[in-house]
Amino acid sequence: MKPPRIRSTAAAATAVLAVLALATACNRESPGSGGDKSASIGIDLPRSDSDFWNSYAQYLKTGIKTDGIDALPLSNSQNDVTKLVANMQVFQNTGAKAVVMAPQDTGAIASTLETLASAKIPVVSVDTRPDKGSVYMVVRADNRAYGTKACEFLGKQLGGLGKVAELQGALDSINGRDRSEAFAECMKTKFPKIKVFELPTDWKGDVASAKLQSLLAQHPDLNGIYMQAGGVFLQPTLALLEQKGLLKPAGQKGHISIISNDGIPQEFDAIRKGRIDATVSQPADLYAKYALYYAKAAAEGKTFQPGATDHGSTIIKLPNGLEDQLPAPLVTKDNVDDKTLWGNNISR
Repeated sequence: MKPPRIRSTAAAATAVLAVLALATACNRESPGSGGDKSASIGIDLPRSDSDFWNSYAQYLKTGIKTDGIDALPLSNSQNDVTKLVANMQVFQNTGAKAVVMAPQDTGAIASTLETLASAKIPVVSVDTRPDKGSVYMVVRADNRAYGTKACEFLGKQLGGLGKVAELQGALDSINGRDRSEAFAECMKTKFPKIKVFELPTDWKGDVASAKLQSLLAQHPDLNGIYMQAGGVFLQPTLALLEQKGLLKPAGQKGHISIISNDGIPQEFDAIRKGRIDATVSQPADLYAKYALYYAKAAAEGKTFQPGATDHGSTIIKLPNGLEDQLPAPLVTKDNVDDKTLWGNNISR
């Protein structure tokens, strides 16, 4: 096969220990299939308040069973880095030979990554690239491309003129930064007459809705929205627009052009109904598939090199490891029914 902040204060330490004591009881999900106990895999789910991440979890659980992966009981850090640290310690203490995580705060996990490296436990990071700390493989798509694709789509939809709200993710996350920086650079270069209102949300739907409501009060002529995460932003955004009488179908006068990121079934439905115009499909299925693939390979001591893979992606070299950049296609009304898109193939 081709190669395919935690402060060390007493208070922080006490908090971690407190969560650790509860981690097994409160943050664990059903165990995976049994297999070779010498190659147990620890897997932490990052959150359960996002349709995207819930889909990822479904694919993971299916993959664990069908591929005979010896997974320790799954944990869920619920978008809390303290819980993530505690869950990693549980995995280390229970004999994990490799771990899978998706740290939402990519700057705060470095010391934990170094602890795992010292224990010779390789780490596969899904969707997010830790800022520092050793990783065996990052399974991720090119998030700068997300921002660029969103910019180019909206710019053309608006004819290079108008006002756009950008519902940004957390800027302490590499994904939030990549999407935001690329979107800003593209707009400045290609569509300088479009006014962009940047609204940081910390990946929280209620924050996004509140900030968008305030913006609409000041700029009722808003004619474009870029949602960096449909899994958390889609429902509250559409509900707000509908409440205000601004949810006009595509092609009708007054329609607000909307592009999203994620590729969940709900976004596809919204595209079909003309409620939004496009999304960039993050490959939740491939994230799960290759997270398990690389974790198993890591536990078995296999290594990879930068270059093209046999699954349509490219492995690149990072300062702290490797990254497999999986494809993420733009989805519009023209290809929303494509059966190869994972959002058309998962139960809800």
